[in-house]
Amino acid sequence: MNARGVSKVIGLTICFALLSVLLATDSFALTKEEIDVSVKASLERFDKQVKGAKEFREVSKGMLVIPNVTKAAFIIGGQYGQGALKEGGKTVDYYSLAAGSLGYQIGAEKFDLVIIFTTDEALKKFKNSEGWEAGVNAEVTLVDSGVDVPASTLVSQNPVVGFVYGQKGLMAGVSVKGAKFTKINPD
Repeated sequence: MNARGVSKVIGLTICFALLSVLLATDSFALTKEEIDVSVKASLERFDKQVKGAKEFREVSKGMLVIPNVTKAAFIIGGQYGQGALKEGGKTVDYYSLAAGSLGYQIGAEKFDLVIIFTTDEALKKFKNSEGWEAGVNAEVTLVDSGVDVPASTLVSQNPVVGFVYGQKGLMAGVSVKGAKFTKINPD
């Protein structure tokens, strides 16, 4: 095997080790109670860190809250998290987020994700899907948490709006395009 092949094998081994360690601590065997506690804490961070959060909550038809999404990569990357769909402030279902990627990337990070469905039609399409994929089933307009954009402006132009906040780690940029959201039934 040449030096390039050895580098790829080492890189893949490191990536899988990172993913295993990060995902094992946060993604497996979460109960409804554990998810609910994480979602509540995430929404408190949302209210503190996202400008206009209260207004976005008020105009939403539904909010998908995925706290502590874990992302790790070394050329090949992945991200995973579990959260809840809330309507009218109440949890109606639980979902997981899973995504993979390939490209020039290295590092690990955690972040919170809130996706707001601004129309009944967008929410219904999400709930009726058997694995809703961002960018395929609907475009998710990611809004910088520090930008002060009136909710009415975003709602009139975008049926699905996403917020990434509370980032901790060493990776630059977050995308939800290609992320798959699947209903789960935690204990």
